[in-house]
Amino acid sequence: MSWDPVWDDVYRTRAWGQYPGEDVIRFVQRQYGAVADRSRVRLLEVGCGAGANLWFMAREGFVVHGIDRSPTAVQLAHERLDRECPGWRERGGRIDAGDMAHVDVPDACMDAVLDVVAICYADFDEASRAYAELARVTRPGGRLFARTFATGCWGEGTGTSAGPRMWDCAEGPLAGLGATRFTAEDEVPGLLGPGWRLDRIERATQTEGNRQHEIRYLQIHATRETA
Repeated sequence: MSWDPVWDDVYRTRAWGQYPGEDVIRFVQRQYGAVADRSRVRLLEVGCGAGANLWFMAREGFVVHGIDRSPTAVQLAHERLDRECPGWRERGGRIDAGDMAHVDVPDACMDAVLDVVAICYADFDEASRAYAELARVTRPGGRLFARTFATGCWGEGTGTSAGPRMWDCAEGPLAGLGATRFTAEDEVPGLLGPGWRLDRIERATQTEGNRQHEIRYLQIHATRETA
């Protein structure tokens, strides 16, 4: 799966992504917060970056697996979890440098998979292959949470077109981060493809510049179908 090396520079030069988003916390706690033995719950995040979401999930006692193409991000994530989440490796946690469309784990071994604005940096076809790979590694009945940029988001249509619904944005928070795909709600079923049952799509919006600009997200919830 293609990857823009600009992300390695981002992780080297910015204090990027130190804490999880509220939507990630809600998803994990609603689905697995009542589990008595959290060490039996395996959670995978693709495009994990410097490990903010993994940090939260590991601190809560879950087994975490992260994957990112940026060696710098993987190093930062390892350092933070080693420093702040005692025992996370002993429970079976790991963070790999690799391709989110080729995850080095067995079939049906994950209880949930998370994509938090990571697969949106791939075009539609590559993204579909990544979601198919996530379906492969998720057990039947397991869950998917994805947050992705929605059409109409600040930055879409600025800068240079990089393909259908993809822009190398010249404005907004996505400027300088490489080509980003903006997804329409009616495209989500085709994006996920077979293997996932779409449960619901929520929308989230925040404004910038005294409400002059909107940053728009889709929050996608799906369940791994049984054979």
